Amino acid sequence: MSTSIKSIVAVGCLGAVVLATAACSPRVVPPMTITDLMEDRVSLDGVLMKCNQNESKARTDTECQNARIAVERLASQREPAEEAKRAAEFEHSREQLRLSQEKQRQEEEAKNPKVDAYHLPLAPVEPPPPPPPANDASPPVARESNQ
Repeated sequence: MSTSIKSIVAVGCLGAVVLATAACSPRVVPPMTITDLMEDRVSLDGVLMKCNQNESKARTDTECQNARIAVERLASQREPAEEAKRAAEFEHSREQLRLSQEKQRQEEEAKNPKVDAYHLPLAPVEPPPPPPPANDASPPVARESNQ
């Protein structure tokens, strides 16, 4: 019976060692999802730095792939917002230009008023004065006749 007690104690010690090593091993952390990375920009930058340092792992690592997809989605979300901002700035500058041109046009009209023929006051039209009488001292003009 002494051998059986020794074997039980040995198996028990072996089991305790296995349990101790399993309990002390690092827990496997699941990779961050795309939405998690999009919400946490600091983690996204950290994952991208890790992926850029080890490029061979970056091609196969799920977290690196998720980080790339998150960056692309964030960029696609940012582009319409930037486009709308540029359009608003363009409209604002166009309105400012239109106002300055309108002001300049009004200043030009104030300096050089246009004559509007439809709004001129009515004036009587006088016939031209008759020509002065002709002098009799001039020789008469001969007319040719075809007879």
